[in-house]
Amino acid sequence: MAVRGHKLYMISVVSEMLGIHPQTLRIYEREGFIKPKRSGGNTRLYSEEDVERLEMVLRLTRDLGVNLAGVEVILSMREKMEQMQREMEETIIKLRVELEREIARREEARNALVPVRRITVRRGE
Repeated sequence: MAVRGHKLYMISVVSEMLGIHPQTLRIYEREGFIKPKRSGGNTRLYSEEDVERLEMVLRLTRDLGVNLAGVEVILSMREKMEQMQREMEETIIKLRVELEREIARREEARNALVPVRRITVRRGE
């Protein structure tokens, strides 16, 4: 099943893909690790992102022995780190744009017929 170019999987398919019981998927949903979409008939529909997140949960629990409370903390920290990364990237883009403007302004001033100089006036002198 696909919605606007995104594949969606029913619980039985995801269960088989990951080798876990459908009840485990329901538990992970109840814990808030995933939020599958619902069909008109209220069937759970898992996106690729849901499946990737479930794979991470399984790596943490199976391979690293992390309990569900620990998984919650790790996922929360990961989301915060991803948000910080996005904010940093946005800030870098803004700084680049501002730097390019400043470079262009200085280049324009340097090429002006009459040199443009900044004069600093200090009060009280």
